[in-house]
Amino acid sequence: MSRLNLDDFSDLIERPDGGVRRDAEERRERLIVPPGSLGRLDELGEWLSAAQASVPVKPVERPRVVLFAADHGVAGLGVSGREPGSAHLLVRGVLEGASPVSVLARRTGVPVRIVDAGLDCDPGLLPQDVVRHRVRRGSGRIDIEDALTADEAEAAVRLGMAVADEEADAGTDLVVLGDLSVGGTTPASTLIAALCGTDASVVTGRGGAGIDDLAWMRKCAAVRDALRRARPVLGDQLELLAAVGGADLAATTGFLLQSAVRRMPVILDGVVSAACALVGQRAAFRAPDWWLAGHLSGEPAQARALDRMALNPLLDQGVTVGEGTGALLALPLVQAAAALAAELPEREEPEKRPEPAEAESDTD
Repeated sequence: MSRLNLDDFSDLIERPDGGVRRDAEERRERLIVPPGSLGRLDELGEWLSAAQASVPVKPVERPRVVLFAADHGVAGLGVSGREPGSAHLLVRGVLEGASPVSVLARRTGVPVRIVDAGLDCDPGLLPQDVVRHRVRRGSGRIDIEDALTADEAEAAVRLGMAVADEEADAGTDLVVLGDLSVGGTTPASTLIAALCGTDASVVTGRGGAGIDDLAWMRKCAAVRDALRRARPVLGDQLELLAAVGGADLAATTGFLLQSAVRRMPVILDGVVSAACALVGQRAAFRAPDWWLAGHLSGEPAQARALDRMALNPLLDQGVTVGEGTGALLALPLVQAAAALAAELPEREEPEKRPEPAEAESDTD
């Protein structure tokens, strides 16, 4: 197998069809509802129409939540509000229907897929279809060591690519993307700081579980030290993911890039998916045209990343729980935009009256 080069995605990814988008915009001008009166729903409908290469836009009928799960060694520094190595409990909560994303998925009828990329637990604690793709158990402490080896980083990216292909082949027409991780916001913040050229204190937030001031200072220090290790490998996205990412972040990056190749739209959730999207943009500048930002999570690093990619979040409800919850909240908005664009009738054009015959001249 040839060595993976993420820069190759730049030649594989095309933008959504611009001609179709123009056709969708022209159709919007003819609808009975005045242009602009539906606000951003118009833009969403046109974006989806271009992604589908279809006018009118087709309804989103087969969405799916995809969550990549892993533990991060940096959590051992006390930078998370959860116990190190406890991400499998988050997975179990989703499987048992006891998490926010499970409740919303059940309510909206959207299936949830969990992919164990790097959980630090006995595989026997979880179903085989969750753990069978695991790249490694946990990840290295990114402030002092690489998160992954080069081979593990490549394997994780290829895992994400394979999952994207499976979803596209199964007919999934839109993905709600999230993560189930403990310590994941620290490598995510590091990646964003490195790619945006900012300092640790600018990007470090308090994570989905919330941390006190002392833990926040420890997290800042971890991001600062990890940044020193990230900057020398900024020229190679795969090396960057190996140095300061993790199996779930590498898999998510591969998933995002291959989803763009397969023309499968994705709604991003919080800071972890935003960090992976930013790595993906670095590899293929057209890729963000296939992604929507579901919501603002309150993490400063996420806001930085979305601004760099010119992605405007659909919602700002103060949701910090992660797990794809905020992105799933945005799904009905996208579905509503598609329904309105497809089902609103066009205006009836007034019948043209015949031109009055010119009066005959009296001076023939």
